Amino acid sequence: MKIDRRQVLGGLGVLPLVGGLAFARPHRRRELIKPKALKPGNTVAIISPAGPLDPGELDRAVANIESLGFRAKVSKYAGGKNGFLAGTDAERYADLRSAFADSSVDAVWCSRGGYGVTRLLPMIDFDLIRRNPKIVIGYSDITALLLSIYQHSGLVTFHGPVATSTFTDYSKSNALDVLMGKEPDHSITFPQPPATSDAKPTAPPVVITSRKCSGQTIGGNLSLIGAMAGTPYAIGSLKNKVLFLEDVNEPPYKVDRLLTQLLQSTDVRTAAGIVLGQFTTGGNPAAETIDVVKDRLGSLEIPVVYGFPFGHIREQFTIPMGIRAELDTDKMSLRFTEKAVQ
Repeated sequence: MKIDRRQVLGGLGVLPLVGGLAFARPHRRRELIKPKALKPGNTVAIISPAGPLDPGELDRAVANIESLGFRAKVSKYAGGKNGFLAGTDAERYADLRSAFADSSVDAVWCSRGGYGVTRLLPMIDFDLIRRNPKIVIGYSDITALLLSIYQHSGLVTFHGPVATSTFTDYSKSNALDVLMGKEPDHSITFPQPPATSDAKPTAPPVVITSRKCSGQTIGGNLSLIGAMAGTPYAIGSLKNKVLFLEDVNEPPYKVDRLLTQLLQSTDVRTAAGIVLGQFTTGGNPAAETIDVVKDRLGSLEIPVVYGFPFGHIREQFTIPMGIRAELDTDKMSLRFTEKAVQ
């Protein structure tokens, strides 16, 4: 397939070149749009906007989607490879654009994270997405896609398993409950994996600051939120929001650096509350990361809790971005008080 450069640039929304660089026009936050709930037999497009898949992973992604009761539609470049990316920028964006433009596609499921999504952000036609709202889901590097789409098109997006994740009973049932709108409200419950499972939490949940709060959810991977700071796609105002954060393989000093950047580059002090996932740290004791969280966020005088089941873990809950939720640290409860889909 030959990529039409004019079609790609049509979605860029850029100002004239300055010093060889194209600067994206800022987008105004639109009114909130909820995508249609998924139904059995719906078609889900699998795209790879970040890193390339290993051999066999595309087949696993298809099997995962089909195990949920949906039809998988593999996008043209989903199995591609261009160095550490799953294709050129134009190819990866073409799949994203096609998935939203294709009326036969009901949802867009990212195959994996990795690196590369931030390179695509200036290309995205947010008006196209707003006119064709669909579920889009993933996590890790996909945070850049979820956050930019939510902020610039108004579409509720979903921080949850990628298509190549190991789908456990917990992650499957919670994804389906959220994406199919099975309940008028829904709460994060903590899984109880076998003692021998590597999905067992690295540390029990910890209340950093005890209190109740409510607000719209926003967040994702902490490193990606840091990488987007200072760009037109930065996280924006956190006032009265429930911020959720997760990360992986970041030693405590880097978590400190990222949280310090968050404190200095955003209005996080005005957030309603903060929920942190399980920061899997590649051998570093979880207690060290928890100490960093206490030091950096413990004085904000808002509810803060660490260790909820989302992020780079198997037993992963799907968190909608943009809907109202209530956090009660004493009950270790995050309850979504409205459906994320219509």
